[in-house]
Amino acid sequence: MGKIKIGIIGGGAAGFFAAIELANQNPSFEICIFERGAQVLEKVKISGGGRCNVTNACFEPKDLIQFYPRGGKSLLNCFYTFQPKDTIDWFQKRGVPLKIEADNRVFPISNLSQSIIDVLVKEAQKNHVIIKTSSRINEIKYENNKWELIDGMNNSLHFDQILIACGSSSAIWKSLEKLGHPIHAPVPSLFTFNIQHPIIQNLMGISVKNVSIKINDSKFSSTGPLLITHWGLSGPAILKLSAWGANILNERQYNFTIDINWAPQYNGESIKHFLQQTKLEWAKKQIHSNNPFEFPGRLWENMLKSIEISDKKWADLNKNEAQKLSELITKTTFTVKGKSTNKDEFVTCGGVSLKDVNFKTMESKLFPGLYFAGEVLDIDALTGGYNFQAAWTTGWIAGQNMGKNLI
Repeated sequence: MGKIKIGIIGGGAAGFFAAIELANQNPSFEICIFERGAQVLEKVKISGGGRCNVTNACFEPKDLIQFYPRGGKSLLNCFYTFQPKDTIDWFQKRGVPLKIEADNRVFPISNLSQSIIDVLVKEAQKNHVIIKTSSRINEIKYENNKWELIDGMNNSLHFDQILIACGSSSAIWKSLEKLGHPIHAPVPSLFTFNIQHPIIQNLMGISVKNVSIKINDSKFSSTGPLLITHWGLSGPAILKLSAWGANILNERQYNFTIDINWAPQYNGESIKHFLQQTKLEWAKKQIHSNNPFEFPGRLWENMLKSIEISDKKWADLNKNEAQKLSELITKTTFTVKGKSTNKDEFVTCGGVSLKDVNFKTMESKLFPGLYFAGEVLDIDALTGGYNFQAAWTTGWIAGQNMGKNLI
């Protein structure tokens, strides 16, 4: 019997992690990574502003899966097998010290993504993994328990098993569908909302520490920091909504309305009481220069202008004006027309249907010898290192299990 050959499509985080683990387990295997780009690990390089947000210091799997709009349940047992603690240990044991920042995100102490890239490439090379860049795979074929890959030069390459870790490659997805492996069409996730409105006009760069946001006519809402941008609204509260509501917002063609409560500690009744108290305590003070809330003064001024009460003292606020201000603070309605994405942090939901994958091994339930890892699966997460953790975990599990029935 000849040497066992394993082909890995995709030279990203999941593909490298799987290749390294597989090579550690099986030094005699011939393992080849095919990367369509000129460089491997490109997403690792640009992530986290070039620092690489390796993972998140959330060490309880049941808590961790709450950050995955799609795929959390499937990943639960996987995280009991390989979780953020294991990721941190893996890199630190190989000479890359990591740090946990105040928001629980984990970065290399060097603050350079190149530190992560270098150790992954070094480990792959040390274990004799073949790395082929500028190597596009256009088609996957399966016959007589063997896998055939057709590359961009129309060469036919044969393997005993293959791992697909190529993210949202349209050619690979089409080839999988042709084989009979169901794919959920890709839909953008983690995007900002395009909004034109006088209240946020000329306030780009201003942030609000905590707001509550609801997508109208839906079950989706979120709380958290908000950022005003050139094109509308962003920040964690918006990105969270865009991820959880990705499919319905796509169905609505990104035309919808949202309601924002700028002071989520108050509701319709409590805000009225608070404003009444403020009116009594600050009677002689100007409303526009005396903001009783935690959001920025320039935002407060725009809000007051929108209901034409910016030149009054608190004592002169009449009942009708107090009602308008109460409603504006607890329920400002914005019309969203379109979305914007940061191309460096672009994330989609969609991919290989999870019901067709055995998450104990990452092997296809439909085809023996076909494995998946990373963003090719219909799994996506919020920002904070969670998408990389899914890649490390699924890659590690695939690497642990590939080739077992071939030895």
